Formats: sequence, structure tokens, C-alpha cells
Amino acid sequence: MTKRLFMKGNEAIAMAAIEAGCRYYFGYPITPQSDIPEYMSRELPKLGGEFIQAESEVASINMLLGASATGVRAMTSSSSPGISLKQEGISYMSGAELPGVIVNICRSGPGLGGIDASQADYFQAVKGGGHGGYHIIVLAPASVQEMYDLTMLAFDLSDIYRVPAMILGDSVVGQMKEPVVPNKRPATELPPKNWVVRGKGDGEQRVVKSLYLGDGELEAHNWKLHGRYQELRDKETRWEEFMLDDAELVVTAFGSAARIAKTAVMAARDNGIKVGLLRPITLFPFPEKAFRAVTERCKRVLDIELNAGQMVEDVRLSVARDAEVFFYGRPPGAGSLPTPEELLEQIKKYYV
Repeated sequence: MTKRLFMKGNEAIAMAAIEAGCRYYFGYPITPQSDIPEYMSRELPKLGGEFIQAESEVASINMLLGASATGVRAMTSSSSPGISLKQEGISYMSGAELPGVIVNICRSGPGLGGIDASQADYFQAVKGGGHGGYHIIVLAPASVQEMYDLTMLAFDLSDIYRVPAMILGDSVVGQMKEPVVPNKRPATELPPKNWVVRGKGDGEQRVVKSLYLGDGELEAHNWKLHGRYQELRDKETRWEEFMLDDAELVVTAFGSAARIAKTAVMAARDNGIKVGLLRPITLFPFPEKAFRAVTERCKRVLDIELNAGQMVEDVRLSVARDAEVFFYGRPPGAGSLPTPEELLEQIKKYYV
């Protein structure tokens, strides 16, 4: 019988990171993600790994950059305002083609905001929150099991494509407890890291950098990066379809909002309403083709988010041209999560 563990989503991320081979963690405490550094500080030394509580979020992201440049698997985590402080380092990692995993357990904002659940960091995550027009891989778990599984996937994708990867959660999936099957690290064919810095020696000189000053160098580098982003779109897009075969209204949501939306969809089905759910799992790359395909037949989409409307822009860009997209959101500070009954009323409102 497969062993199941009852744990928080934050703990599942930390456990999965260690299973994936992460032995270096750099972070700084902030609610609601502090379970992650707590777990790593306790477990990594037992395995010969290194846990460093840095003096700041800026320091921790640059420690991640340095560790990644040596070829090891490493991770950092924080929550919304802390992730904002890491943006310059994330841009540098993206420009230097360095893998690494960043966890954002989102809280309310802007500014210090509060510790309630929020999905208002969507734009920052998927559009490249720092300077320079880059992208990172963004995975959005909707359960504690997915917090575990997608963390291991994040390390693999980041190594394969040499692009930083982010787990975008919130205080709901981070703090909730659910049973988890602690799957072993999957056997994945990874490219050799023949770019890592090794110090002075007899071999060829290796330099990890994001500075390109030669004539045409930076443009060529940017086109190479954007070619890689297109490869991610072509090969690594992930989503979940639920009861879409005969749906006359498509509900879409990601992360914790999708959990509530799925319950509302099932309640709507019990009321004879033909509705289904399309849940993006990768927020970058966004499942554009999935939205286009489903809206070639079903022309009404209801987007639900824990913000004032962010993913809905990508939904509108992705659906068939004659599809209608409606939005229902709860911005940070609303004080509570929407209930399934509340979302059921929205489904009834837009169902024709």
C-alpha cells in the first residue's frame, strides 16, 4: 500500500524539493510561507545540505543565482512583497540562463497588504516581474498533492530549459493540510550542465553572465531566450479539463480559486446546468490552444480569480474570436474567499 502523509502544502513543497535533489536553500521568513524555511532548516543539515537564512530577500535571490551557477539544485521562497524584492535577481538569472526554483505563497497587497489569500501576483509572475522582457516558468498548484508533484516538475523543467521556475501558490494551498503520496523523483533525462563555473583550471573558461556588449550580441541573446519560451509553449503547457464535453459555459480558474470553482461546477451539474471547468496548471506557458479549442464549440467563458482581473486578459487573448468572456473576482482585502454557492449564482447568471 502506498504511504500517504497528512501535511501542509508548504511542507509538501519542502519535502518535494529535497526529493528532487535540492540541497541548497536560501530564504527569509515571511508569513504565510515560513513553514518552508522552517522545514528546510531542520532537514537539509541531516542530508549534508546547506540552509542559509539570508539578511534579506535581495541577498537570498542572489545566493540562489550563485549556487545555480555552480550546477547544484537550489531553491528560495517568499511571499508577495518578498518576491517583489527578488525581481532584479530573477531578471539576472533569466538573462544568465540559470535554473532555479522560486516559491511564492501569495498574500494580499499592494504594499504590505495582509496575510489573506490572494492571486494578485499573476501579472508579476507570468509577464516577467523584473526588467528586460523575459519569462519564467510558472506552475499553479490547486492541491497539496500538486504542491508536491509540481515542485519536482519545476526543478526538472528549469534544468531542461535553463529558465527559472516559480511555484505560484497562496495561503490557502500553502497552509491547508491534505493527504499526500510522497512520490519518488521521476526518472527524467536531463541535459548535461556543461556551462557551470568550476574555478580556475586547465579546461576552457566558463563565464555565467547576463551582460552582452558586443555589436548585435544582446539582440541575438534575447532572440535565443524567446525561442526557448516558444519551445516551452509548444511542449510544456499543462491544464485540467473537467466536464467540458457537453458544456455550454466554461468556467476557468487557477490554484485555490479553481478548487472552489470545481465544487460550484459540480453543484451546477446537479441543477441540470451544462457547465465545465478548464484549469490552467502552467500559467506560463499559458494553455492558449486549450482555450481556443474549447471555445470553437462553447462560446461563453466565466473567469474566476482572487484578484480584480489578471488572468482574464490572457483568457481573452486565447479564446476564439467570437467567444464571450465574463469575469468574477475577489480583490485582495475582500475579507473572505468566495463560497461555492456564490460562484454557483455567477454560473447561473452567465449560463444561457
